[in-house]
Parts: sequence; C-alpha cells; structure tokens
Amino acid sequence: MNKVFGIVGYSGSGKTTLIERLLPEFARLGRTVNVIKHSHHDLELEPSSKDSARFRSAGAAEVLVASPYRFAIVHELRGAPEPMLAEQLARLKPADLTLVEGFKREAIPKLEVWRAATGQPCLALADPHIVAVASTGKPDLPLPCLDLDQPAAIAAFILDYLDNDART
Repeated sequence: MNKVFGIVGYSGSGKTTLIERLLPEFARLGRTVNVIKHSHHDLELEPSSKDSARFRSAGAAEVLVASPYRFAIVHELRGAPEPMLAEQLARLKPADLTLVEGFKREAIPKLEVWRAATGQPCLALADPHIVAVASTGKPDLPLPCLDLDQPAAIAAFILDYLDNDART
C-alpha cells in the first residue's frame, strides 16, 4: 500500500529543500518515493508557443508530452474544482511512499518545517495531524522536534512513524 506523508510549513521555511534532501536518503534505503507538490499559482510548464500549450489553448482536456527522457500529462481544469488529494494520489504509479508538499489541511500525518526567522507561529500548535517538527532550533513543543540538518534521521523518523502507524 502506498503510504502518504505530508511536509508542511510557511513559505520560505525550507519544505522543498528538505524533500530534496530526503529523496536520496529514501533511495539509499531502497524505497521508491513519489512527490506531490501543491501550488497556489498557475502552472507554466512550457512556453505558450510550444505545441502542447497550443493544444491546451485550442481546447484539449489533457495533453501528454512524451520524450525518451520523461513524460508529463497536463490536465486542464477549465473551471472545474481542483481535485482532492485522494484523486491526485490515484493518478500516480504505486510507490513505497508519497511525500506531499502543501495540502496542509489534509488529515494525513505531517511534519512541519519551522524556522523562527519566518516570524510565523508553529502550525503544529493547531494541527493534530502534525506528528513532528523539523527545525534548526529547539522549539518548545509537546511532540518530536527533529534537526532540519539531519535528513537521514528525518527519513528514519518518517518511515518508523508510518510503519508503527500501520500496525495500530
């Protein structure tokens, strides 16, 4: 079964950088990992002059661009509601783990990346689905606080949490 774990935090806290650092750790442990990144911005995947963008502009519901190196499917919502996380997960190939950046309101286990320098409060204080905080400091919280500069330890925590959560 595909396990899902969220990485949340305020803009500029280091969520993407942490995921970049976690991926090689999971690979080293022999785990396949997918990533879903939520964005509040419009996605510009190719310039408007490219064929795929022209097809979407002309009315295609989905365009798949394929090359010897990768493929991408772009699905135009055209005013339809944004798909829920469960729908997005169903589109992915099975993996040992899917990391989700964003979707902070989802009821999935999450790790918050928190830095005092952002000037923002800890989300963990109001979100019962945040199971740990990764930070460069030592926030005073009633849950595990992990060193943001130790991605191997964070990867081990996530896997241990998901393995133990699956037994309950």
